[in-house]
Amino acid sequence: RSPFRPSTYLVERLRRYEARHKRCGPGSALFQEAVEHLRSGRNAARSECQYVVWTPFNGLGNRMLALASTFLYALLTDRVLLVHAPPEFDGLFCEPFPGSSWTLPADFLITDFDGVFTMWSPTSYKNMRQAGTISNATAEQSLPAYVFLDLIQSFTDAAFCDDDQQVLAKFNWMVIKSDVYFAAMLFLMPAYERELTQLFPEKEAVFHHLARYLFHPSNDVWGIVHRFYEAYLARADELVGLQVRVFPEMPIPFDNMYEQIIRCSEQEGLLPKLGQTVVVTAANGSSVVAPSTKLTSILVTSLFPDYYDRIRGVYHARPTETGEYVAVHQPSHEREQRTEARGHNQRALAEIYLLSFCDRVVTSAVSTFGYIAHGLAGVRPWVLLRPPSPVARAEPACVRSETVEPCLQALPRRMCGAAEGSDIGALVPHIRHCEDVQKGIKLFS
Repeated sequence: RSPFRPSTYLVERLRRYEARHKRCGPGSALFQEAVEHLRSGRNAARSECQYVVWTPFNGLGNRMLALASTFLYALLTDRVLLVHAPPEFDGLFCEPFPGSSWTLPADFLITDFDGVFTMWSPTSYKNMRQAGTISNATAEQSLPAYVFLDLIQSFTDAAFCDDDQQVLAKFNWMVIKSDVYFAAMLFLMPAYERELTQLFPEKEAVFHHLARYLFHPSNDVWGIVHRFYEAYLARADELVGLQVRVFPEMPIPFDNMYEQIIRCSEQEGLLPKLGQTVVVTAANGSSVVAPSTKLTSILVTSLFPDYYDRIRGVYHARPTETGEYVAVHQPSHEREQRTEARGHNQRALAEIYLLSFCDRVVTSAVSTFGYIAHGLAGVRPWVLLRPPSPVARAEPACVRSETVEPCLQALPRRMCGAAEGSDIGALVPHIRHCEDVQKGIKLFS
């Protein structure tokens, strides 16, 4: 169950959005009319239906963060969200909007999204602004047929100023490519402040509400979740999730990472403590092992089996201090991330949902996989911090996050209304820096 209650205004806005999507979505007469305007190569005068097309970039966690951000942007700007779904994205999610599809038709006018939408694209908003081909004074009919908003890690198009949004609002078609949770930046814009306050009175629940509304696992994915949960997790009295992600750019040796996990557990009391064999005296005077009164299941999600093997071995070899049973489980260990493989993505998404069912969650710093899991759960995770170097010791081993929200790891180069060099994480009370990325920002209640 969700620990957060959506505002009545958010629910009302979602119902209004659904009606707009059904009226303007693929297969409707208004959509066909909009496609014809796109085919003409010129922007039409502002029409009843405006669109934002999301195209994926980077791994599954990055994609879900960016897609949720794009949907929030669509809500704020009265656009219809459409998804460019490559083959590996197919089979992950059910359609979220009643009576209509969010998927671009196979015969859509633009097909080569990877080739057309790059940082050098002439339709990039930044490139058009720098070339002087568009400005606030440009008439709608004089604009190109669409605009490309490049919001990947480097924030090539840092378009989070009110005057930028006034220009972008003139385009009936917009394409966004991103791999970050840029929703956080929208909360720094005066133009959207009032609307966002009404939508999300509890600001740490923004992604939680968006993700639970938007992401519905496909039957194939939910089948993996259901079968594993019922077989291994359903009978546990407590579920502890441990997500371990070691990145190529920070190749922490196994023993160092395992030691950090144990230090975190001891520091925060996360995993059952090991002890000696617990005995009681029977009625006849003999000593017997104390019966277990509790089952704790530890769910390990990692590309590698090593952490599961070590933790499982420890609890098999020694009893716990309280005599409780401990079961350790790991759904898969694929050794490398393969974003281009549909089956890999389905298993990854299933594990995100399994992790989100845990009562307590430990995640790895900088991991978008972990962000999604604790965001869906609506719980504040313990974050395993990155050490200064692969062989250095992380101090402390972990910290408890003060918010459910994901981290926006890469900030734009400039923030309108703030002096150059200003600390973006100190401009408003509800936005501060992340525990795991010092320069990143996240939302707090």
